[in-house]
Amino acid sequence: MNEPWQEIGDQVYVRRHESYDMNVGLVVGDGQCLVLDTGMSHREAADLVAAVRRVTGSPWTVVNTHAHFDHYFGNAMFGPAEIWGHVRCAEEIELRGAHHRAGVVAALGEERRAELEEVRIVPPDHVFTTAATLDIGGRIVHLRHFGLGHTSGDIAAHVPDAGVVFAGDLVEEGAPPAFGDAYPLDWPDTTARMLRDMREQVYVPGHGAVVGRDFVIGQHEELSVVAELARRAHVEGLRDLIGKFPYDEDVTRTAIGRAFAQLDGELP
Repeated sequence: MNEPWQEIGDQVYVRRHESYDMNVGLVVGDGQCLVLDTGMSHREAADLVAAVRRVTGSPWTVVNTHAHFDHYFGNAMFGPAEIWGHVRCAEEIELRGAHHRAGVVAALGEERRAELEEVRIVPPDHVFTTAATLDIGGRIVHLRHFGLGHTSGDIAAHVPDAGVVFAGDLVEEGAPPAFGDAYPLDWPDTTARMLRDMREQVYVPGHGAVVGRDFVIGQHEELSVVAELARRAHVEGLRDLIGKFPYDEDVTRTAIGRAFAQLDGELP
């Protein structure tokens, strides 16, 4: 904890956490600020609250980029406040938040059980389907849902006056994209639409180092390879194709499994 803020645009900051190498964003306007994602526990979120307050004392609005625990378990520590997210993100948290918490407790074990069991599940209370625009103390922030990708409810936040895009886990740096809840056949087109409509040079991934547009273009090309190979493997079989995937075997098999589920009509 106590990680430093990095200013990546005029009063636009990213805080890269040791926990899951996750990024939190902060946009500071005139008498208001925006916090993007809230961490994986109340304790981590309390540390984040203190970090925000070292930058600004202004009231905040919160955005959840998607419904994975490390991005929303800290929501309760920012109340009362508007919390924005895609409608499917809010629905997933409302329906499955307690299941998410139990799963993380089981995965991380006794050492962090108390920290996780104290998490109060708070879904976004302001939702949209395609686009929303926030006025953060005179600064415009565009929220966009470009389609299925890392999850069914990913959003990107565009801060045009700073030239910054917070891409959530639609973009990953330092590790391969995570396909556990993904839609591998759609993800490339979703990323392409983001690149088309948000033509900035600074992208903040959900995890890892801040990247440039060329990195996102390169990751889009990898995702396109995964989608095409998965389609072929569904027909031709895996044996001769699996070595052509750009990721290690565990990541590849997860991506293939999700793609096959899409092709077989098993995903909502």
